[in-house]
Order: sequence, then structure tokens, then C-alpha cells
Amino acid sequence: MANAFKLPDLGEGLTEGEVARWLVTEGQALDEDDPLVEIQTDKATVEIPSPYAGTVLKIFVPEGAIAPVGAVLVVIGEPGESTEEASAEPSYKLLQGNRSALVSESPRVQATPLVRKIAAELGVELGAVTATGAGGRITEYDVRAVAGGVAASEGRREPLRGVRRLIAEHMTRAHREIPAVTWVEECDFENVELERLLATVVKAVAESLVEFPELNARLEGDAIVYLDRYDIGVAVQTEQGLVVPVVRGADTRQVDDLDAEIRRLAEGARAGVLASEQVRGSTFTVTSAGKLAGLLQTPIVNHPEVAILSIGRIASRPVVREGEVVVRRTGTIAISFDHRVVDGARAAEFGLAVIALLEAG
Repeated sequence: MANAFKLPDLGEGLTEGEVARWLVTEGQALDEDDPLVEIQTDKATVEIPSPYAGTVLKIFVPEGAIAPVGAVLVVIGEPGESTEEASAEPSYKLLQGNRSALVSESPRVQATPLVRKIAAELGVELGAVTATGAGGRITEYDVRAVAGGVAASEGRREPLRGVRRLIAEHMTRAHREIPAVTWVEECDFENVELERLLATVVKAVAESLVEFPELNARLEGDAIVYLDRYDIGVAVQTEQGLVVPVVRGADTRQVDDLDAEIRRLAEGARAGVLASEQVRGSTFTVTSAGKLAGLLQTPIVNHPEVAILSIGRIASRPVVREGEVVVRRTGTIAISFDHRVVDGARAAEFGLAVIALLEAG
């Protein structure tokens, strides 16, 4: 008997997932628990094994398409079996052309509130717009193309997929919802081992957050939630985009332990093998572009956190110490914070506390 495999509940309130990569092909025989498909969730790629043994009869969701929880992804059975009965509930189909979304027999327009607002302002009926966004979403470009604001076709277009799509959505939400302010100050890194820079900064951040709890918080509705854990996200650049694995309990760990954990997580992020729980639940984020960092950055707060710290490029520079010009290894520390939760004075005091710890060595 043919078995329809549906996108399972991925937990944590997720209602949909993107098919990042199929690990099987139609007609392929497989055993139970063989790798079946990779699903891109909020921040991580999850490999799902096959719950059935048999032959892959039909793949209903192509790579790059977004399916809701409960949608039939693939039918597994014996060669020659019909897939009609297995795929009848729910009956999803693939729209052709510029759209690659799975929809039910009554298609609904997929567009963010911002895009809907722009469409209303321009007098564009969303039902008449051809979607080019990932998962069949209508983009601002699509709406403005119909309104005549941009050319209908210009340049090479690639759909947002996988981690890049999630980064775009996450950054757009953070920029839209968080009124952020950035504070910057110089820091003397002469007493910091650059080989363990991130670990040292994470340690200083975690210790300082204990004294400044409003930077280790969440804004939920009309309440500020002060968190009693110090799980620090560390931004890692990968081939797919920026990933933020989480160092748990950073306030109770020593620098050597933090350094080993950060390196382990960074390797996992670049290899694309981190589990979803390893990139969720951070309370504060630290980011550094290393040699590519400029003098300073204005980092975007990692929603739903309320603050983020970035490290500017560290180099030997002339500075004044006790009335004399000397050469010291300096850089900048920048803190972007949600001004609804954190006052500017407190953000500055927090930043100075971190710098004091780093300069003390």
C-alpha cells in the first residue's frame, strides 16, 4: 500500500518549511530510516529520515518550494502503485511559471503586511500580481512592476532560498519592529589573546549582562521579560549566509571552555550540520567580521533579543597614554539596542563594563 509522507510538525510554533534538498529520487528503493529530505526551518536545516521502506513513487514538492505542515511531500510504496489515493488529502498542486509555491485548491495570496500596504497605496490588486518571491510570495518588486514603478523584467533574478531567504525575512522583521540605536566606543585589546578573542568577549559580555539585565531581555506584548539565563549567540559566516549558533550558560564557563565550544559550533555551522536547538534561544548576540571588519559597524539586533555587540577591526594604532603617544592594539566595540527596552545611558554603561573587562585582560 502506498504511504503518503506529510511534512511533520517541526515544533516551536513552525507552520511551514522549505524543501532544501531531496536525498532520494523517484523510483529509488529505500529502507526505513534512510535519509529522505532536508527541510529548512527557521534557522537550521533538518534532515528527515523515511518512516517507510519501499520505493519512491512520486515527489510532490520540488526543492525550493515552501509547504505547510501536513502537506504531502512524497509518496512511498511499491513499484506500479497509484499515488492518487495517497495524495488526495490534502490535495496540493504545484503552480507553474514564475511561482513555486504549494497551494490548496483555493489558492491564497502570499504577501507580507508591508507588501499588502504598498499594493493598497498603489491601487494594485494582489490577485492579479505574478509572484516571483520564494515560496510563491508576492514581493514589493512584483507589486511595483504591475504599478509601472519598475521594469517588469530587468537583470538576472534568483529566488531567495534556504538560509538566504530566512536571513532576509529575519532582518526585515528586525529592522521594521525594533527602534534600534547604536553606541560605539574605542577598546584597547592589548591584553586580549586574539586567538581567543571571541571567547574572551563572550565571557565579558555574559558577566556584564548579570549587572545590566535589561540587555538580556525580551519585549513580549506590553511586558519586558528579564531572562535568568545567559545563552550568547555568536554570528558565523557560512557559504549559505550568516548563522548564529548559541553558547549555552556562558556566564558559568571559563574562556578555554568557551573557545572550544565556539570553534565546535562554528565548524558545525559551516558544515551545515547544526541541529535546530543549537541555533535557537539566544539571549544576546556577539558578532565580528574579523579581518573584514571596518572601523565600526551598526549591527542589527537579532530579534527577539534587545541588544547585540559587534567588534570592529583590531589593529596597531597610535594612541595617547599618560600624555605620551604610544602604539597599542585597538578596535571599537559597538552595541545596537532596542530603545524601547534599554535606555542609552544603560547601554553605554554596559558597553564600558565590557570594555573594562577586556582591557583588564
